[in-house]
Amino acid sequence: MSHPEQNVTRYSDSDSRSLVHLLQRYGMTLSHMADDQPIPGSFWGDEEAGLIGRALQFRLDTPLHSILHEACHFICMDEKRRTGLDTDAGGDFEEECAVCYLQILLADELAGFGRGRMLEDMDAWGYSFRLGSARAWFDSDAEDARAWLLRHGLITADNHPTFRVRNG
Repeated sequence: MSHPEQNVTRYSDSDSRSLVHLLQRYGMTLSHMADDQPIPGSFWGDEEAGLIGRALQFRLDTPLHSILHEACHFICMDEKRRTGLDTDAGGDFEEECAVCYLQILLADELAGFGRGRMLEDMDAWGYSFRLGSARAWFDSDAEDARAWLLRHGLITADNHPTFRVRNG
């Protein structure tokens, strides 16, 4: 699922300190791979981020949306899946929608990135939503994802992350 032609924000374009701080709040670490190496734990391969245990694997060319998406899989999965995590986050359709919603919220936690750029990057990369864009989905069609996150205590009623991982 390589999209090198797409103009999306890459890890190399990001404020790495705010990303490291964000992931640490969830008990995660970043593991940097050399640019010419495959990314361990990457479900899609190429420059897409990978997950092995609590370590999020990336290269300098890894899109920031991919890093946050995989981090949100870690946050949203139950403890049993988190314990044996290697490459495939699993989960169902509802959880996948919650992952997308949370990654949009978490984009605001990264200096110089934010929700607007996340939505643009998701569209540029080819995320697919019924209403045709990530913004339309987030604004008008994501109540089920929001409800899922609320039910699991991952966001507050006013749409702020709780910085906790899912229990149970």
